[in-house]
Amino acid sequence: MTGLINPEIDTLLKDTSRSFFLTLEMLPKKIRGQVGLLYLLARVADTIADTKTGSADHLIKTLEEYDSVAQGTSNELPEMESIAALQEHDGERRLLGNVGGVISALEKYSEDDQKLIRKCLGIIIGGQTLDLQRFGPANESGSISALQHPDELDDYAYRVAGSVGEFWTSITLAHLINVNQQKESRIYDHGVRFGKALQMINILRDIPEDLRFGRCYIPMDSLDAIGISPTNLLEAGNMEKFRPLYDQLLDVTSGHLDAAVEYVGMLPYSQFRLRGACMLPILIAQNTVNMLREQNVLDAENRVKVSRDEIKILIKKTKRSLLIPGASQKLLKTNRDA
Repeated sequence: MTGLINPEIDTLLKDTSRSFFLTLEMLPKKIRGQVGLLYLLARVADTIADTKTGSADHLIKTLEEYDSVAQGTSNELPEMESIAALQEHDGERRLLGNVGGVISALEKYSEDDQKLIRKCLGIIIGGQTLDLQRFGPANESGSISALQHPDELDDYAYRVAGSVGEFWTSITLAHLINVNQQKESRIYDHGVRFGKALQMINILRDIPEDLRFGRCYIPMDSLDAIGISPTNLLEAGNMEKFRPLYDQLLDVTSGHLDAAVEYVGMLPYSQFRLRGACMLPILIAQNTVNMLREQNVLDAENRVKVSRDEIKILIKKTKRSLLIPGASQKLLKTNRDA
């Protein structure tokens, strides 16, 4: 893949993006840099918000100050050294040490693109701030707080991921494709649901880890209805009682993924790279949902994850399908039902 932004920023992107970098490589060059930069800017905020020490007020203040600089309303970055020193991931430490360079990279793009990036980043940081206000820092305090209503779960999924689907659609329409007004409304709706699907999978896969850090994203109203508390989810033996609710949440996720499949179907056949970049995360997500339906997600020792070998196979299947009209949709639907 050719350079995106500059060598230093590109290295940070590769070191911190893991599986997302596979999607980024497939994207058309016209939007690859903008999407990659939003990822890095959001990763900075995510790293701050997920720091497993300190007070919620301090982390919220750091997020607010960082967002002010990213939005162009301030020139004073918050103190990052102490937070950077706490990170276990080398890439995240280097990222926090070069926040100024990442923000400066916005200047590479048009004002319209900067506005799209900043708008999405602001929504994401709003979701992370709300998370800290609800749950506090992600540390092992022994206490667990939970969302109250299903609407709060949906709102959170929009803020931290659905908004990215919205941005992805906006940057695509700005640079790659044209659609009429009626189709534009549908593609935005499907784009938001695409993002929500990926976040729901993260939540439904990572229940034990989130509980360990005091966070329960399964709403209390839903848990109360089946006579389960957040602490009950710490015991793998409670999976049978939890399964009906869990399957309902997987059904919601699958519905969002079906919207993502329709999203791909709305893209022009000629946009091979764009379709491929959308297909790969959908295929991985479909496989993950199928695995989650079969396994005990409450078993903290058995985290569900699609293997690297499986991902390599999915990449090959994706590339082959792009060259044959109708093959992409067939692959997505066959994989869903596997």
